[in-house]
Amino acid sequence: MSPTLHPMLNIAVRAARAAGAIINRAALDLDVLKIATKGTNDFVTEVDRAAEEAIISTLLEAYPGHAILAEESGRARGARHSEYLWIIDPLDGTTNFIHGLPVYAVSIALAFRGRVEQAVVYDPARNDLFVASKGRGAFLNDRRLRVSKRVRMSDALIGTGFPFRKGDNFKRYLKMFEEVMQHCAGVRRPGAAALDLCYVAAGWYDGFFETGLQPWDVAAGSLIVTEAGGLVGNFTGEADFLHQREVIAGNPRIYAQLVQTLAPYSRVIVPAEAAAGSPEAPGSAASGVTAGAGAGMGATGSGDATEAFIASAAADSPETAPAPTTRRRLRKVQPPGPKGEDAPF
Repeated sequence: MSPTLHPMLNIAVRAARAAGAIINRAALDLDVLKIATKGTNDFVTEVDRAAEEAIISTLLEAYPGHAILAEESGRARGARHSEYLWIIDPLDGTTNFIHGLPVYAVSIALAFRGRVEQAVVYDPARNDLFVASKGRGAFLNDRRLRVSKRVRMSDALIGTGFPFRKGDNFKRYLKMFEEVMQHCAGVRRPGAAALDLCYVAAGWYDGFFETGLQPWDVAAGSLIVTEAGGLVGNFTGEADFLHQREVIAGNPRIYAQLVQTLAPYSRVIVPAEAAAGSPEAPGSAASGVTAGAGAGMGATGSGDATEAFIASAAADSPETAPAPTTRRRLRKVQPPGPKGEDAPF
């Protein structure tokens, strides 16, 4: 990698490679792997924990005053109230890993005052390193990334992730899948959302959608997509996807078409029966989840509090099927202007 990487990104790369070395060693002898279950079809291994420890130790050695939000240990480490928050998934794609399927990654993002500014996604099986710094572009190894230029959904290859946890609404997902599948060239489901987002950034996918994801699944990948000229948002096209546990990513044209298709399935649209003022309705003031809440939590927005972001990460409510909805005005997605192909940093 270029020696001119942002210093904090350099540390994240070092941490990701340390975790990747642990993962690669363990991949040589999966038969002795100790596996535990966090929930239905939700696995954790000793490798997840060892990789996470290596990442956190590397980050806190360099920045002891920073906060940590990690998949396995939560916020147990770091300076809890720092404006700098490292968001870590030590092994995205654990189910693939324990079956020997080489589609998994280390994901590390750094948010400052609630905005993701540095991102690393490392694929140890292929030694592929995806990186991005806010405003400085996205790169795979030393090659600058740009999203695809396809404009028609009928030509588009779309990535997705299947619901797999107890309480997930499979019927709702199948309706979404049917809607998308009938209008695109193909749908793929490798099983690691961090890599899926990087594939959008690289132009290998034209778009991606998934529900039920946590911040550590998408924080790094979302910045890599936007720095490659793509768009990321929730199903209604707004930037609070880290709060809503639903995400769409894509090049600007395909993203807009996915939003149009998937908006009726968004959890942020207020059900008609709740419009009369139910305090627990999704999107109501009492629930703390509104269409615009936390718009700065993704790579596309600006300025919400880090504490609200962390609180949203703990939410784990089941997906609900689309209910009759009140009409809602959706933001029109405009493709961004051309972006210069300047030097990496």
